[in-house]
Amino acid sequence: MDYPKSVPSVGLVNGRFVDENPVAGTPGSLIPAVWGNSVTQEILNVITGAGLTAAEADTGQLLKAIQLIIGATSPMRSVVTRLASSKALSDQELGLVLIDGSPGATTITLPDANVGLGVCDVIVRRVDNSGNRMVVQASGPDRIRFHTHLSASGYSFLVLMGGGDWWHLRSDGAGSWWQVGRCDNSALGRPFFETSTTLNPGGYGVPNGDLLKRSEWPWLWDFARTSGALTTEAARAGMEGGWTSGDGATNFRIPEIRGEFLRVLSEGRNIDTGRVAGSLQAHALQSHNHYLPTGTGANYKPAPGIPDGVWDVGTNVNFSPTTTTVATTYPNPAFDSDTYIGNIGNFSGETRPRNIAFPARIKLI
Repeated sequence: MDYPKSVPSVGLVNGRFVDENPVAGTPGSLIPAVWGNSVTQEILNVITGAGLTAAEADTGQLLKAIQLIIGATSPMRSVVTRLASSKALSDQELGLVLIDGSPGATTITLPDANVGLGVCDVIVRRVDNSGNRMVVQASGPDRIRFHTHLSASGYSFLVLMGGGDWWHLRSDGAGSWWQVGRCDNSALGRPFFETSTTLNPGGYGVPNGDLLKRSEWPWLWDFARTSGALTTEAARAGMEGGWTSGDGATNFRIPEIRGEFLRVLSEGRNIDTGRVAGSLQAHALQSHNHYLPTGTGANYKPAPGIPDGVWDVGTNVNFSPTTTTVATTYPNPAFDSDTYIGNIGNFSGETRPRNIAFPARIKLI
């Protein structure tokens, strides 16, 4: 491609175009047909080389073709799009899409993942932490391929949860957007401890036993159905740590673990036998020993590691709720004095270790 240097024509100077000069009496350049056809063919070569069909009425084909060709080596476009309301994204807005959902519930619809779009990337990122529902929706029958172990075809939408949550998606030109990366790839349904009471980004929620709509959380319902810890609402008592089928048609219930200690399931080890995943175990006072003075004389000695003035003997008293030892009627007048009892610990209705309470979260997407 070059200027029409070798084509004789009126108004060309060394093959370059010039304007008309009425004062000097020189005419302006006339574009030679051979050169005009050559320029057109050069552009058509780019369009057809990108797999597009040339259309005379479409003035955006050259840009699309260049984007497709560049996308073959780097499908991410250098575009930043900022949104604060629901919108259907155009091809030209793909790149980094920053979404503010603080005004209200938001739905962002992706372009058709067809041959015209080809292989193209988009990063959708939430910038607010308002808690309003934010949906990224595939167009028409298109699907977003994530959690394909639960549904081979993926799902028609995903949700962005919490400020900073992001997903990196890639179109395949054949009706699907594939997950390339995301803010947090932790397994769906997994419980975590946090050191913050705010809802963290990455797809977490509070395991509070809420009822959720199956239509709004289809992947989570698929997970619950295959978890091995699904029961009915009628059988929920004693299975609060599992999932329920809700009303059996439109909703389901997530686990409730707030305020509970979590225990590792035995899974065939014959410890804590008979338990199933998600089952609740009631309080129990475990059999244990405390040292108490039982008389006077040479057998008395300071208890190891206990300050002076608190004494014990080499024998002990069994604290078991099934016996009639002093523990079952504590405090007992026969031993209720600083001289004989000392500081042997505080008692409550059940055995409870010293602990620190952290908020729990569960992966919802």
